[in-house]
Amino acid sequence: MSDDHPTRRDLMKPVQLLGLAFGAALFAGIVTLVSMGFFQGGSPEQAQAAVVLALIIAGISFIAVLLIVALLLLAVDPKQLTTPIDKPVLLPDEDDTTDAASGEAPKA
Repeated sequence: MSDDHPTRRDLMKPVQLLGLAFGAALFAGIVTLVSMGFFQGGSPEQAQAAVVLALIIAGISFIAVLLIVALLLLAVDPKQLTTPIDKPVLLPDEDDTTDAASGEAPKA
């Protein structure tokens, strides 16, 4: 493999991907616990229900973030990261534009 082009693994290592998903799950779990009043000293049944729901929300968010970030990484071509872009991104390529003066489509 050549060293001038990054690989998909170089874009985000699996440990970083899992760390990001775990951080999002931890955040979602803590927000769920706080919103359900876990830290306000309610009854043990309410605390247990809050913990169970927080674990469910944390698990769902872990899987969702892991899946979404992994799919977004598949959409990136690693070879395009090293090529410089010197034109606006949303404009079509010069080969794809029609000649406005003659009204002809470009030849393929």
